[in-house]
Amino acid sequence: MSEQNLKNNPNYAKKRYIFYAILTCIALILPFVKINGNHFFLLSFDKKQLHLLFNSFDTQELYLMPFLLIIFFLTIFFLTTLGGRVWCGWSCPQTIFRVIYRDLIQTKILKLHKNTNNKQKPIEGQNFKKFASVVIWSVLACLAAANFLWFFVPPEDFISYVKNAAEHKFLMGIWFFITAFIVFDVVWLAEKFCIYVCPYARIQSVMFDEDTIQVIYDEQRGGKIYDKNIKLWKKPPEPENECTGCEACVKICPTHIDIRKGMQLECINCLECVDACSKVMGKLGKKTLIDWTSDNSLKSGKGVNYLRFRTVAYMAVIAATTVILAFMSTKKEYMLLNINRTSELYKIKDNGEIENAYTFLFQNTDNKDHSYYFDVNDTNIKIARPKESIELKSGAKKKVVVVLTSKNLNLSDKNDAPIHIKINAYAKDEKEKISIERETIFVYPKQ
Repeated sequence: MSEQNLKNNPNYAKKRYIFYAILTCIALILPFVKINGNHFFLLSFDKKQLHLLFNSFDTQELYLMPFLLIIFFLTIFFLTTLGGRVWCGWSCPQTIFRVIYRDLIQTKILKLHKNTNNKQKPIEGQNFKKFASVVIWSVLACLAAANFLWFFVPPEDFISYVKNAAEHKFLMGIWFFITAFIVFDVVWLAEKFCIYVCPYARIQSVMFDEDTIQVIYDEQRGGKIYDKNIKLWKKPPEPENECTGCEACVKICPTHIDIRKGMQLECINCLECVDACSKVMGKLGKKTLIDWTSDNSLKSGKGVNYLRFRTVAYMAVIAATTVILAFMSTKKEYMLLNINRTSELYKIKDNGEIENAYTFLFQNTDNKDHSYYFDVNDTNIKIARPKESIELKSGAKKKVVVVLTSKNLNLSDKNDAPIHIKINAYAKDEKEKISIERETIFVYPKQ
């Protein structure tokens, strides 16, 4: 191939395969990466914890989840405004799974297809190879389902649960269901999922503008093929029209569309048609008629306008939300404490001391064991019990009955007098790091 042809051939397929491989490796390896015992991301319903950026949070600290969801959806909207359905063609698990099944297993390994250039020709016969392809994909689907669950059940726990499958039937059922769905989706539903099921396809068009990067057929150079969704001819008759009518772009499309018809709901921005047209036109020494560009860029011949109000606004909001999330994640409490008064308002002992009883619920949200105790900000109030520190393992909870006493009576001749006090609880081994303050009341009797 000449230097001009190489320049004209972007080979998006190869770039996508490399990107798929990187994403797959990240997805498989990330659940096993831990720092100080914490995962990059883990939403554990079993242990009732959220791990985020290698920090662990209790379920009572799930105020971070809305920020994660906001960032996720805003990023999808930003990418759609900027590059159309780039998520669908380059990152969506559905697309990656279909490429593995159709292009790798069926075509490269089992030779059910002669090549990957015609994705619309059905496979005739070869039932044994078809069955073998389903079996191979079922094994990979089982791994993909397990990989998905590892973000909710840590891999080390998941492996332990699998070894004792009889005791964890619910988890095994979820694993089987996800595996079965992936097999059904990839083998039988295929690209119909993108066309009929996925809601993203329905909302994408409202986020497009004239500068959104899309897969566009250059009708001025190639010639008009469709008029009001009616196909006029296979090859335009005018001699100045460059489209050869080879329909390589149609044959290679995984969603079975003709991109020359214009922007369509079914297009997933896989850019297979761009590669196909680049090869054909490259042999003629011409530039591809189908390109990944914006409508304004194609008409003006200038570069794509990436920095415009909508994209800048999305980036600003995403950046602000990310900063807030990062700041909030640094405010993690390594100990949680709830204080509730018992049903008895107070108790007067024979020696004249006033007792107030409380129920303290301690929870260790750190990834290591700690020894806890507390003090009261009022020097007139003493701790009657407990006298010993409270020992808690990592992630453990414990209810403790606390009795506070006072002899310095603050009597009132009208009503019982509540005094506001502050309880400072702390880890005895790491008081500077783990220390929290809670407010409650101590009630004195009326005179």
